[in-house]
Amino acid sequence: MLGDALSYPRNSSDWIPTILIGGVLSLLFVFIIPIFIIQGYMVRVLRGAAKGETAAPSFTNWGELIVDGLKLVIINFVYSLIVLIPMIALSIVLGIGNSLSAGAPGPEPGVTVGAAPALGIVGFLGILVIGLFSIVVSYFIPAAQANFAIEGSLGAAFDISTIVSGAMTSEYFVAWVLVLVVGSILSFIGGLLFIVIVGFFILFYTQVVTYYLFGRGFAEGLGKKRRDVAEPDY
Repeated sequence: MLGDALSYPRNSSDWIPTILIGGVLSLLFVFIIPIFIIQGYMVRVLRGAAKGETAAPSFTNWGELIVDGLKLVIINFVYSLIVLIPMIALSIVLGIGNSLSAGAPGPEPGVTVGAAPALGIVGFLGILVIGLFSIVVSYFIPAAQANFAIEGSLGAAFDISTIVSGAMTSEYFVAWVLVLVVGSILSFIGGLLFIVIVGFFILFYTQVVTYYLFGRGFAEGLGKKRRDVAEPDY
């Protein structure tokens, strides 16, 4: 799977123009629209990988890319709220607790008040739980993106049963781990080369590789699970 992912961006006949376009769009991300175009392209990568295509798509039908990219941004935003809302709630609770503690009269001699240590413990545990929860959410988000790309509807990105079914497979897990390892290495290299612009093209290449892995891992895992259900062993 990894070898296929690394060669995927270079298998098309126009791979050099594609990487150049992707790198330039990444460089122009401050103008917002390029973000939607790149995200729309990644939807095509997810869809192509899920279908078993061996070559990366081209930058064609830009209007469709923008629409798909906007949808993908919306999906990412909605899922980010799942983590953001608990973080805001924890901040409010800690803020109220600190205010009440600061406004309370001093303790009488011989009396100890454990409000501050208690708030510290609550804050630590809250951050720990939210951190673990965010890791879990980040594991399922690419599966939601892949299901959206495959089905072509926003609703598919929130089809929890299908998303969980595809994500809880060895194929998807392996793809997720490969993304962590390879994506980190390539992103690090790209980050170092930002200063000479080349980094933007490497990071785009990295995105294509990672989205390919997610799309293929999710599709293969979901397909295998569905076949196992349709043809049970007796």
